[in-house]
Amino acid sequence: MGRGPPCPGALPLPRLPILIDMDFLQELGIGPENQGAYNGEWLNCGGELVETKNPATGEVIAKVRQATAAEYEACVGAAHEAFQRWREVPAPKRGEIVRRMGNAMREKKHALGSLISLEMGKILQEGLGEVQEAIDIADFAVGQSRMLYGLSMHSERPGHAMREQWHPLGVVGCITAFNFPMAVWAWNSMLAFICGDAMLWKPSGYVPLCAIGLTNVIRPILEEEGFGALASLVIGPRKGVSENILSDRRIPLVSFTGSTAVGKKVGAEVGGRLGRTILELGGNNAVVVMDDADLDMAIPAILFGAVGTAGQRCTSTRRVLVHEAVAEELEGRLRRAYEQVRIGDPLDETTLCGPLIHEGAVEDMKTALADVRSSGGTFVQEGGPIELDGRLAGGNFVKPVIVWAENDWDVVQRETFAPILYLIRVKDLDDAIAKHNAVPQGLSSSIFTMNMRNAERFLASTGSDCGIANVNIGTSGAEIGGAFGGEKETGGGRESGSDAWKAYMRRQTNTVNYSTDLPLAQGIHFG
Repeated sequence: MGRGPPCPGALPLPRLPILIDMDFLQELGIGPENQGAYNGEWLNCGGELVETKNPATGEVIAKVRQATAAEYEACVGAAHEAFQRWREVPAPKRGEIVRRMGNAMREKKHALGSLISLEMGKILQEGLGEVQEAIDIADFAVGQSRMLYGLSMHSERPGHAMREQWHPLGVVGCITAFNFPMAVWAWNSMLAFICGDAMLWKPSGYVPLCAIGLTNVIRPILEEEGFGALASLVIGPRKGVSENILSDRRIPLVSFTGSTAVGKKVGAEVGGRLGRTILELGGNNAVVVMDDADLDMAIPAILFGAVGTAGQRCTSTRRVLVHEAVAEELEGRLRRAYEQVRIGDPLDETTLCGPLIHEGAVEDMKTALADVRSSGGTFVQEGGPIELDGRLAGGNFVKPVIVWAENDWDVVQRETFAPILYLIRVKDLDDAIAKHNAVPQGLSSSIFTMNMRNAERFLASTGSDCGIANVNIGTSGAEIGGAFGGEKETGGGRESGSDAWKAYMRRQTNTVNYSTDLPLAQGIHFG
C-alpha cells in the first residue's frame, strides 16, 4: 500500500506495515517470554526480563529472561564437556550431523528470514538471503569435514618422517552483532563443529529472538546425538556474560563482530591471557568508478551497497571515488535511482529500505549529517530521520543521503552505520588508490572499469589494501566460498570459506623416528 507516486527529487514516503501471519514465531518456538540460556536444555535464568522491539514500529515483540553468571557457568561447563566427547567423533561423521542442521535450516528458511526482518529490520529478501548464507556454509562445512588436510614433509635425518596435522581447539566463544543475527554465527559454528569444537554464542541484545529461533531449529539434531551443549547460547549483559567469555581460559578462541572501539578491548583482554581472536570490525568501503566504467552495472551495485540493510552492513558502500570525467553523469543516475527506493515495513516485499536498528543509530546519523554540513558537504540527496504518524510512528526510519565530500574530512574517515553515501572526485587511478587506502579501515573494496590494467593494478599489492577487493561488482554481498575479513582497524582473522577452518583448530607437527639411531637435527653431536 503506497501513498502515491514520489515527488520529483524526493524519495517515496515510507510504506505502511502490511498485515502478516505471525505464526512463524510459534513455529520457531518463540513465546511471549523466553529463557536466555541453552546448554542442551533451556535453563531457568535469574537475570532481568528484557523486551525486544520491532525497529519498524517500536512495538514489543517478546521478552527474554537474561542469563546471569550462574547460567553462563552452566553453559560453558556443559559446552566444554560436550567438546571433550565431540572431538573423538570422526570428522566425516561430524560433517553428516552438520548436513542435517543445514537441512533443518532449509526447512525453516522462510520462518527464520521473516524473524530477521521482524526483529532486525532488514527487508525480507535480505533476511531470506542471510538464512541461505547459513545454509550454504553448512553445505561447505560438510565437504570440508573430509578435507582437514595436514602436510607430509621430508626430514633431514635418515629414518625419520615428518608430518603436520590439525586437532580440535575447544570451546569457541562467538559474540555476534545485530546486523547479521544468524549468518555470522553460522560462519563460525558450522566450521567449528566439523573441526571438533563446541560453540558458546552470545548474540547482540537487540536481536535475541533470532538466536533463540535459530537455536530451536538446529538443537533437535544435536540433542538426538547427545550433543545439545555444542550449540550453547547465553543471552545476557556485559557483566556476567560478555566479560566472562573474554577472560575464560576454557575458551581458547573468541570470534567477535562489532565496532572497532569494542574490538580493540576484546583483542586486548583475550590476548592478555594468550587466547586467540577473530575480529570482524568496522568498514569504510569504497567503490572506485573509472572514466571507462560501465555505469549500467555500477549504479545498481552502488545502490545496493549503500542502501541495502539501511547502510548497516560492515561491507556497506560508504564512499564512491569517481573519476571527474564521469562525475556529473554518475551523480544524476544515482539521484534517479535513489528516487525509486521504497522505504517502509521490511516484511512488505515491495520495500527496499527498512529501519535502522534503534533510536541511537538514528541519532548517530543525525550527528554525522551535522558534521557533513559543518564541513561544507554539497547534498545531492537530502535525508535523515523521517517523522511519521500512524502505525510506523515508533519506527527508526531514515531517508538515505548522497553528498559530495572530501576524503580527509573526519566524518568521512569514520564509519557511520547508516545510509550516507559520500561522493569524492578523483583525477586518475593513482589518485583513486591513494584516497581509497587513506582511511583507518580495510574491509571491502571495488573498482568499476573495462580496462584490464586498471583492474589488475587495483588487485595488486600496490592497489587496494582491503581484505576483499572486487572488480565490476560492489562491496557488499560476499559469497561463502571465499574467506571473509579485513585489515587495519577492521581487525584480523578470517571467517567463512577458503582455509578459514584452520582458525578453529590447533596445528601439531609430528616427527617419527623409525630408525635404530638417534641423530639430532642440524647435525648436532651431543655427549
